[in-house]
Amino acid sequence: MSRIKYTQKAKRWVIKIGSALLTKDGKGLDYDAINNWTEEMVQLRQQGIEIILVSSGSVAEGMSRMGWTKRPTELAELQAAAAIGQTGLIEAYETQFKKHHIQAAQILLTHDDVSNRKRYLNARNTLRALLKFKALPIINENDTVALEEMRLGDNDTLAALVANITEAELLVILTDQQGLFDKDPRHNSDAKLITEERAGNKKLHEYVGEIKTSLGSGGMSTKLTAAQRAARSGCATIIASGREEKVLGRIANGEIIGTLLTPDDSHFSAKKQWIAGQVQASGAVYLDAGASKAIQTQGTSLLPIGVIKSEGDFKRGDVVDCKNQSDQVIARGLINYSDKEVSLLAQKPSNKIGSILGYTGESELIHRDNLVVL
Repeated sequence: MSRIKYTQKAKRWVIKIGSALLTKDGKGLDYDAINNWTEEMVQLRQQGIEIILVSSGSVAEGMSRMGWTKRPTELAELQAAAAIGQTGLIEAYETQFKKHHIQAAQILLTHDDVSNRKRYLNARNTLRALLKFKALPIINENDTVALEEMRLGDNDTLAALVANITEAELLVILTDQQGLFDKDPRHNSDAKLITEERAGNKKLHEYVGEIKTSLGSGGMSTKLTAAQRAARSGCATIIASGREEKVLGRIANGEIIGTLLTPDDSHFSAKKQWIAGQVQASGAVYLDAGASKAIQTQGTSLLPIGVIKSEGDFKRGDVVDCKNQSDQVIARGLINYSDKEVSLLAQKPSNKIGSILGYTGESELIHRDNLVVL
């Protein structure tokens, strides 16, 4: 299939640049490389393409400024490095974009900003306004305040969520490798580059395994997962080497470079994108075989009678995972009852809800309009 469908016709790109590229493998910001990428982004904008940049590098730059050669393990030290490095990172971008009379805008997001529906919508509205004003948003995770257990985890995930939020048509992940291979190319001379595949092909995770990039918190597996997240809103993903000359322009021209991961024809509504995009669920409900099959193949709501048990502490309106009897997450949705109420309702018919709880609520634990099959 021609790449032109996914590149030349895409008018809104999310571009993610990894730490290893930005900091010369941890030695400090690579100003020449940043200049080259910004020049290319300027050219893309001149072609009528809207650009949203997701940039890693704050922790690595902070380490360089502090003279640290080893990545800290203490959360407070990581946050301090991020705070120190973020100033240099945004300054480097703004200096370059200012030469071309482009207004850069810094946005720092946390897990709470995308897990809370109201804040998620507010972030979406802000990004839309910035694009309307022809500004170029530069986004990073707010590492200085995020708790370890509540972090998005890596900027691949953040970039995919931004693609969902902004309804971007193309996500470009620039890394220090050529793309996705069928095995680790650093240890297998016969490894082959996967030039194009469906993002939803579950076999791809078997190919990439735990291939890591040389710096940062992500790896090839996280990039593949990011592509699958982006595909939920109909966004295609290209994973390519940021060290390739004129890489962004060549992608725009439809050149076969890196790995193209394409979305399926169908994709989720905006609300379901938000549900599916949650990095952490508040809990889980375990389904029997009949309920698992029904929601996967028939698009039904989840009823109490099909639930065996629940786990975690959650309340009405929280996002919970639906697991089958093999402990696999097969769906995710907004629950209508708390964990304690679900425990009482498990394996009971819906017409008994009133007598069990003392009040009549919804007949479904999760309505199909609030349920996403994964």
